[in-house]
Amino acid sequence: MPKRSTLFTVALATFQTVHGFYLPGVHPHSFKEGDPVKLKVNKLTSIHDEYPIEYYRLPFCYPEEGVKMDHENLGEFLTGDRIENSPYRIEMKKDMYCEQVCISNLGRVESKGVSPNKVVRAIRKDYHNNWIVDNLPSASKTEDDKNSYTRYFHGFPIGFIASDDKKAYINNHVNIELEYHEVEGIDTGLKEYRIVRFTVEPFSIRHEFTSIFSNDDDKSDNNSNMKAEIKNPIPSCAKGKDKRHTNYYMVTKIGPGSQPASGKVLFTYDVKWTENKEVSWASRWDIYLNMDNGIPSKVHWLSISNSLVIVFVLTSMIAAILVRNLRRDYDRYARVPTDEEKSEDQEEFGWKLVHADIFRPPKHPMMLAVGIGSGIQLMCMSTCTIVIAMMGFLSPARRGSLVMALLILYVLMGGVAGYSMARMYKTFKGKSWQKATVVTAFGFPSVAFAVFFVMNLLAVSKQSSDAVPFTRMLILLVLWFGISTPLVFAGAYFGFKCDAIEFPVNTSNIPRQIPDQPWFMSLFFTVAIGGVMPFGACFLELFFIMSSLWMDQYYYVFGFLFLTFAILLLTCAEITVLFNYFQICGEDYRWWWRSFITGGASAFYVFAYSFHYFKQLQSNSPATYVLYFGYMALISFGLFLVTGAVGLLSSLWFNKKIFGSIKID
Repeated sequence: MPKRSTLFTVALATFQTVHGFYLPGVHPHSFKEGDPVKLKVNKLTSIHDEYPIEYYRLPFCYPEEGVKMDHENLGEFLTGDRIENSPYRIEMKKDMYCEQVCISNLGRVESKGVSPNKVVRAIRKDYHNNWIVDNLPSASKTEDDKNSYTRYFHGFPIGFIASDDKKAYINNHVNIELEYHEVEGIDTGLKEYRIVRFTVEPFSIRHEFTSIFSNDDDKSDNNSNMKAEIKNPIPSCAKGKDKRHTNYYMVTKIGPGSQPASGKVLFTYDVKWTENKEVSWASRWDIYLNMDNGIPSKVHWLSISNSLVIVFVLTSMIAAILVRNLRRDYDRYARVPTDEEKSEDQEEFGWKLVHADIFRPPKHPMMLAVGIGSGIQLMCMSTCTIVIAMMGFLSPARRGSLVMALLILYVLMGGVAGYSMARMYKTFKGKSWQKATVVTAFGFPSVAFAVFFVMNLLAVSKQSSDAVPFTRMLILLVLWFGISTPLVFAGAYFGFKCDAIEFPVNTSNIPRQIPDQPWFMSLFFTVAIGGVMPFGACFLELFFIMSSLWMDQYYYVFGFLFLTFAILLLTCAEITVLFNYFQICGEDYRWWWRSFITGGASAFYVFAYSFHYFKQLQSNSPATYVLYFGYMALISFGLFLVTGAVGLLSSLWFNKKIFGSIKID
């Protein structure tokens, strides 16, 4: 109980998103007035199509110096991020009004019977821009006649479908709203400024214009660097000293109408700077991570409360059943039979009768040992990653850091997998240790890499930014073959050098006959019941995790996740021990595989839940089906190995305890 309360206290201290804290080594960027501020573009994403596309695959304006990609880490490539420069010019504290970017030809006019251009197709799939300024992602601002709304995830839409004519319109004008606060500069008396908010409000404005060439070079219509004379300017685009920023009233009430996503389009933008003295640079990410309180913390508290109730009920049930029954069993087995009982020749019953078979090696011992080793490797990787993230070392400002942490920790935990497998395989009296080590080194990684490779081929066929270049895939292979595999062999070497796990009772040469078992001890029933309680303890938090994976929402409440993960493992261990006791009471000693499968049963519920969650993605693309269910199957398989290993090791500990506490004749 003290250990559990300590865990609870530590988790409570870290529940909320880290406020005013930034990753060590990340320094704020201060600007002087008039300094250039770079606006970068990232992949285009959609909840209707899980394959993001690169920004410049659509005919948007190109930078004059050409498209250049930022230096990206492996994690960014694996998550599909493609951060590039843009033609938008911004200067610190300098407001801009209806600045022209370029004229671009978006393609053919949308009409019935004609294949739509790629901009129209992207708008109909609800693709969103994801822009970045000073490492801050763009929030999206929308207005109507009464209210203004700001959303801090999933970028802003590239266009919209009109409710009247059902045609696609492009957002060819953006209001770039930047907030800053003032700081003391390095030089005495010199003011510097730091950006703390970045919001984009998109508009669609049908500019009627006359093109003006900037030079006499031959240039194609598409993405040309032409400027234009606007014939029907709204007030913000009109010439004169009285400058005003573009607003909702100008565009909808007195504007020329919306711009169709076809033909030649003039792209423009405003820049508006506002001082914000309330938000510090260190806490500027808070509003993104809690999505402007879109998901109140009490929802996570409800999830934890639900989990704790399940743990309390399950623990109470185990205490009531196991403690009482075990005490009765101990008294019965330790009591000296009376002369009357001897004369009646009463037979013993219960779990003591299988003492000579309880630790008999299971069928297919190599596969079970490999599963345990892989499960412990994944569990150590997950635990270390959550703890590191909970401490604030995986800042969202460093894109791809979470994926990199998972990848590196998995590789480094190869030694743990090899050692765990070797100890269990030696305990099972296995002889093919070389084969077992090879299967451990290449088993789960091969499955994961095969799924990833197939998904990458689909991404290439869809021309998605999710497609990982071949050179980056070589890095994965180097990590696998060059680091993980040697560590697995090293861990296996030390594991086989150690003695096998000692058991308190000896195993007979002839297996005992197993009596018929009741229906409620069938594998199907134990899996169904054994998985529902652990899943029930974590399904609310699972919703937020899947929203982060598939709907580009932020998830940064790793304190909640840590406690939820601990509760999941605890419930898996408790329910497995309970069913293990029922099984050996029925004189069935085949508990090795049964405990592994019962412990991992929650993974079946997670995969089943993924079918229900898929409805929220609103996608009917066959490629999206393959992507979603392929990765969810892989995640569920990994969870099965983790919880299965926990269930088996819990049952092993329990069986050693109870059989070591009785006297065997």
